Amino acid sequence: MKFGLISFVLACVVLALGLMFPWSKTIVILGLCYGLASLGVALPARSGQVSFGHAMFACVAAYAVAFVAKAFPAADGLVLILAGTVISTLFAALTGLFIVRYRGIFFGMLNLAVSMVIVALLGKLYSLTGGTDGMRVDRPAFLGFVTERNEFETILLVFTLAMSLLAGWFYQRFIKSGSGEALLGLKSNETRLEYLGLSAHRVLWVGYVISGLFVSLSGAIFALAQGLVTPDIGSWTRSGELVFITILGGVSHSLGAFVGAAIFEAVKLTASAYMAGVWQLLLGFTLLVVIVVAPDGIIGALEKRKEKKGAQV
Repeated sequence: MKFGLISFVLACVVLALGLMFPWSKTIVILGLCYGLASLGVALPARSGQVSFGHAMFACVAAYAVAFVAKAFPAADGLVLILAGTVISTLFAALTGLFIVRYRGIFFGMLNLAVSMVIVALLGKLYSLTGGTDGMRVDRPAFLGFVTERNEFETILLVFTLAMSLLAGWFYQRFIKSGSGEALLGLKSNETRLEYLGLSAHRVLWVGYVISGLFVSLSGAIFALAQGLVTPDIGSWTRSGELVFITILGGVSHSLGAFVGAAIFEAVKLTASAYMAGVWQLLLGFTLLVVIVVAPDGIIGALEKRKEKKGAQV
């Protein structure tokens, strides 16, 4: 069974579970947001660049949603998501012009530094952002329909699933395109890429902007799902969780981000419920096992196994 078909089947299963167990809708939506954001982290990771501050784009998008909702109380939910995503993606494009000039640890730490500045500003500007208390986002109409909480969560779940499938499809198309192959070439030999007449800075910038788009979309949806926007959305720990999920699932296929997010959420919820004092230890142990057993992530390991079977046949 191809991964594309598996993705569609899993999406149907997730939707069915959400409809059968209404209490799980918000959990599933937030899990999908983690998957979308991890999809963004995976793109620069394919070029060998790991970002420790990509959660800042989710934070910028979430606050953009909050500010637009405050300025235009009658704004539709779809308009809020679009506005938050566009504003944060533009911010990613501007930030990327500077950050893509660096590689390795400098790339990761510069992303972290910018995210820490943003989080600090959001926490200090209390009169404007509400400080650490954050900003409330009232439930808006969605596609023109004014709904109660349960119906709103159902619509948002369907929308998030659709966006996740679309983002996964776009990710696959991009990594198999010329720009995607060039992005992968940065990891193996950047000098050779330059000799071919391609600008390494431009290649990485394009990938950086697209990665910012995925993370921004996740932050905009997160703001409506949670109903409260705080600086913690862009914290370094949130960025670390995204890197954790990316390593867990792998970067070779878009499905990896969502599989990693599902495992992360399952382990986190289970461990926090039954091992409240040491749930971080269980998460760390899970990551160690994956790194040792499947260094390319879960999906990467499955693809290698599939290739070996094909070679044997």
